[in-house]
Amino acid sequence: MAENKALLVIDMQNDYLWDKRKAMFTYDTDELTGNVNHAIDEYKGKGYDIIYIKHVLSKLLWGVGFSIRGTEGAELYDGLDIVSDLCFEKSHPDTFTSEAFRKHVNEKNYSEMVICGLDECGCVGATAKGAAKAGIRAYMLTDCIGRRFPEDKVNKMREDLGKIGVEYI
Repeated sequence: MAENKALLVIDMQNDYLWDKRKAMFTYDTDELTGNVNHAIDEYKGKGYDIIYIKHVLSKLLWGVGFSIRGTEGAELYDGLDIVSDLCFEKSHPDTFTSEAFRKHVNEKNYSEMVICGLDECGCVGATAKGAAKAGIRAYMLTDCIGRRFPEDKVNKMREDLGKIGVEYI
């Protein structure tokens, strides 16, 4: 039986990447998007399912003015290559908290997930932990992950993920 594998493209949304984003989102949009698009092409060619994840909040929470359902900012970034209809919404950092996503994962019985997108110390790291907890081999695609947190926090995340078997490639 063939193993099912997926590339997860997490939170590559307008609010985090476009010119109108909040100053706290300091990602190099062109470099990150270019790297992610290259990965999408490469992993699609290897037969991986390409799954897009959007962080979407139903209303303004605690003054958070981004990822609000129904806004242009919550949509996938215009510069991102969309090559599949597999797109799931989540409202918590770990994508595995999404019931629809978990159902899809269970139906496909994924053995491996390569993870990229935003942010290493946020939703990308939390989803890698969720994958490991679910018994799925998880790989972090280093040059395709945005980071806006200090290096010590990034190093702690990498150490924590390494302890549970998540690998950086």
